[in-house]
Amino acid sequence: MENNEKQFNLEIRPEIAGGEYSNLAIITHSHSEFILDFAKMLPGLPKPQVSNRIIMTPEHAKRLMNALVDNIQKYESQFGKIDTYNIPVMGPANGSRS
Repeated sequence: MENNEKQFNLEIRPEIAGGEYSNLAIITHSHSEFILDFAKMLPGLPKPQVSNRIIMTPEHAKRLMNALVDNIQKYESQFGKIDTYNIPVMGPANGSRS
């Protein structure tokens, strides 16, 4: 472990430990925060419903982005390239979809 890294114990409640599936993320932002809404789109359902909303500072959003880039690179080096099938990303007026 590097000197600038800190260890901490993380507690996760049993009702959270199972996670929540999401295949749609809408990202919006203001000057002071990023809002990430997670939802799932499934056949037969009229519209996706947001199941989780995460609000974070721009600094934490950038740390999350860097952590995702790092982890995706590690994943692809182990399992191969992730193909996104050229799914279009929604424009800024409607938020970003991933």
